[in-house]
Amino acid sequence: MAKQSGRHELAKRPRGLNRGDIAILACGVLGFLSFTFGGPLLDQDGGTAPGTTAAVRSAGTSSIQLPLPLAVSGRPAPPAASMMPAAPAASAPAAAPPATTGPVLPEASAPQRIIYPKAAMDTAVHALAPDSTAVESQTIVPPTTMDGYWLTPFGVPGNGSTNTTYVIGHSWEGQDAPFNHLSSAAAVGDEFDVATATGTIRYRVDSVTTYLKAALKDSPIWDMVPSRLVLISCYTEDPWGKNVVVSASPA
Repeated sequence: MAKQSGRHELAKRPRGLNRGDIAILACGVLGFLSFTFGGPLLDQDGGTAPGTTAAVRSAGTSSIQLPLPLAVSGRPAPPAASMMPAAPAASAPAAAPPATTGPVLPEASAPQRIIYPKAAMDTAVHALAPDSTAVESQTIVPPTTMDGYWLTPFGVPGNGSTNTTYVIGHSWEGQDAPFNHLSSAAAVGDEFDVATATGTIRYRVDSVTTYLKAALKDSPIWDMVPSRLVLISCYTEDPWGKNVVVSASPA
């Protein structure tokens, strides 16, 4: 009877885990973690949470190719005293200054807002300076908003402008955004307003052109043209391959 009781007690004891059991258990844990966390971490092009990465992707195609070196912007600096021309002799009559043509503009200052009714655009404009990465890659992508961004290394709109002013912005897929309509509604002869820190300037559209993204940096839009204003976005019919460029002059 004692031996029989001992066998019952041995049968009730739990069996210890051997190496096979531990391996099976480890595989189960790893499988659970992979199923739960592996997809979002490894598949960066997969599904996204509503309102986060999807919104970024819908606007992430508005890259702008830049030329190098970047031009210097701003109003012309006054010449140094050593570079000033000598005053004419008292006996020589001073020549009359040449007559100026074109509209009277407020003093050159940062653009703050663009109102372009025919292209359904009414958007704020913020300053944007290309960082070292943008300069090295010759590519700049504006922040992911629906606003416009003024490229500060180039021109400033207004009286005293020495270069073209560039404003860039995203076109958005599946959403109505201000820069979307440049591709379909902007036309030569349109007029729009640019509000600056010193006043409002009326512009008239001179051209609406599409460029391959890779060719944009070598296009004539980067020529130094005082008082010209250029709007750039992605061409909505081919946002990954082309940019739309609207060039305008003071009206």
